[in-house]
This record gives sequence, structure tokens and C-alpha cells, in this order.
Amino acid sequence: MSKKGICFVIMGYGIKTDLATGRDLNLDKTYKNIIKPAAEEVGLECIRADEVKHSGTIDVPMYNHLINADVVIADLSTNNSNAFYELGVRHALRPRTTIAIAENKLKPPFDINHTVIHQYEHLGTDIGFDEVLRFRRKLIDTIKTILKSDNIDSPVYTYIQNLRPPILENKDENSISDENHQKETLGSIIENAINALEKDEFPTAKTLLQLANTIDPNNDFILQKLALSTYKSKQPNHVDSLYEALRILEPLDIDNTTDPETLGIVGAIYKRLWEELREITLLNKSISYYERGFYIKNDYYNGINLAYLYNVRGSIAKNKNDAVADYIIANRIRQKVVEICESLYRLKNYEDRSDKYWIVATLEEAFFGLGDPERFDKFRKVAKSLSNHNWERETTEVQLSNLGELLKKSPLN
Repeated sequence: MSKKGICFVIMGYGIKTDLATGRDLNLDKTYKNIIKPAAEEVGLECIRADEVKHSGTIDVPMYNHLINADVVIADLSTNNSNAFYELGVRHALRPRTTIAIAENKLKPPFDINHTVIHQYEHLGTDIGFDEVLRFRRKLIDTIKTILKSDNIDSPVYTYIQNLRPPILENKDENSISDENHQKETLGSIIENAINALEKDEFPTAKTLLQLANTIDPNNDFILQKLALSTYKSKQPNHVDSLYEALRILEPLDIDNTTDPETLGIVGAIYKRLWEELREITLLNKSISYYERGFYIKNDYYNGINLAYLYNVRGSIAKNKNDAVADYIIANRIRQKVVEICESLYRLKNYEDRSDKYWIVATLEEAFFGLGDPERFDKFRKVAKSLSNHNWERETTEVQLSNLGELLKKSPLN
């Protein structure tokens, strides 16, 4: 059994989209650079849900941590509904030693003025070095203060006088530190799956992500990666794998979601179904999903694929006016995509972004489609120098080749 106290961290993992602001936040950067080092400096063992070893679902160890942990830190960034719920559970179970934090553009979905939220500045996919040091020190001081103080920080125990916290019977049998019988952490399973994806080992990635999904069901990040690995695996065949990927995404409410990542994956699935089956309804569905993903957030990935599909539809249009309209719209979308990607390319933190390749590959395709050979060659060289994964570059090359054929059919020439 661990001799250290436990700091349990409530937050999502990976890159999450704050739908209220349209910003992507890399929560792993917050956890690894700020929260975990701060807790460990105070002498606590810091644990996030994806670091708990599992033999079953995530719920049992999660609730054990919420009642037993010496300190709980809840990061409410991106309006994560699970984080708000788990914070509420902690406030109901324990009168003190709970800390709420969030990036400073958080727009809470309801009134939480009774809860002190310590704010930090998140740059999106990264956090500035000076801000890491500042907020880490603030968090260290806050943890030390609440561990020494008897002050109540739970609004439940503040407003309901004489309420007594529940007592967990047979605590030793449910100890959150006794994990000898348990297996891998969720985080290690996901990490191995991502590594398999990067090596084009799609069946392996799919198997690992299926395991991750049994531990943390209906987690959007896991479902998105599982759908991707499923249709990339092309097993038992390409069409069946695409329809299976759609079924995997059903819990994310694909017809109503505003999450650009989910919309981009669904758009890609229907795009591939169109390529396999040549049914116009599939092409129009792909356009619809990419369109929502692009206009909701000015998402460049959705945008560049939307432009391509307008060229596809224009190339098969029976009416010349429809063909001309689709080709014009495609170029207007590309011009907007160029503005978005060039602004990202000029950012100071561009080199730290996980999507560097896709930014320059998108510029490469956009300038190709717009007929700008000089800037196309420039970004083609940059994109090739950044490509570490075969499937990424292969996807770009196939789309460029197909786009070249579509441009030959352009009614604008």
C-alpha cells in the first residue's frame, strides 16, 4: 500500500474541443506540465483516471478515488460535463480538500459562483513556459494551504449545516492503493493503440481501442480513434469496416453533434463509401458532415475535404450551371482554408503543434487546387519533410492525384 497521500485529478485526456469557444485544448499538457508536478512536489501521488490500472470498467476505481483521495483537483476546461458531475460527487462526499481549476476562457454552463475556480492561460495545443511555472507554483501553494486548513470548500457542506460526510465501511477491501490484482492502465492501452495507428498497424490498434472502450465506455476520444482504426483496417472488407465505424460513432449522436473531430471522421467514412459504392446520397452525406465541421469552427481539415468533394460533385453534375457553381464554391472554400492554415503556420507555437503535418499538407492541397504552383511546391516540400507516418502521406498523395483528374474536368477552364 502506498505511504503517500493521493491526489486524484478529474479531467479529460488528449485534445478536447471547447464547443463554447471552438478552441482545441490539449489537456495532457495541463496534466503533465502543471498538475502532476505540483502534486508530486507537495508529496502526493498524483493519479488521473487513465492512469488507474483496470480489470473492469473505470467507474469503480473512479468513485473510490472521489471519496478516498486526500486531494481532488478538477479541471473544468472545455465544459466537460463528466468533470462537472464528478466534482459534484466529490463535493457531496467530502467537505474539504477539493480544488477546481480551468483555463481562463471557460464559460460555465450554469452558475458555479459558489465554487472558487483557479484560472490559467491555455494556448490551445500548448501552454507557455512562463504560465506553466506560474500556475504550477500557485497550485503547489493552494494544495499546501488546503491540507493545513480545516476550511470547508464544498458548497454542499457550506450551505447545509451539521451535515456529516459518509463513512466507507470495509475501506481496506476497497482501497484505491491496492492494485496488485489489476492489469494495465487505460493510458498505456491508449498509448499503445496510438503507436499502432502511427505504424499503420490498424487491426492491432482496433483491438486495443476496443479494450479501452470496455474500460471507459462512450468516451469520445476513444470512440473516434476506434472508428478510425476500424475503417483503416478494411476488415473483413472495406465497405463492412466503414459501416462498422459508423455504428461505433453512434453514441456520439453524429446527426446532431457539433464536434469537428467527429464530423470530420463521419465525413471521411461517407466519402470512402461513395468511392466504393458510387451512390450520390453517400456523396451528399459526406458533403453535409464536412460542411458542418467546417462552418461550425472554421476547421481546416473539414474545409479542405469539403472543397475536394464539391469538385467531385461538380465533375459528375448533369447540369453545367450546377457544375460551375460547385467548382466556384470549392475554390472559395480553399481560399478560406488557406487563410486559416497560414495563420496557424505563423503562430509562435506552431512547432509544438501535434497537427503540423496536416496544416502544411492542407496548404499543399489548397494551392494545388487554386492553381498556384509556386506555393504548392513550397508546402509540398515542407509536408514531405514532416511526414512520419505512411498512411498520412499516402492519404495526401491519393487525394492530390484524384484532385488533379477532377481539375482537368473543370468547367471553369
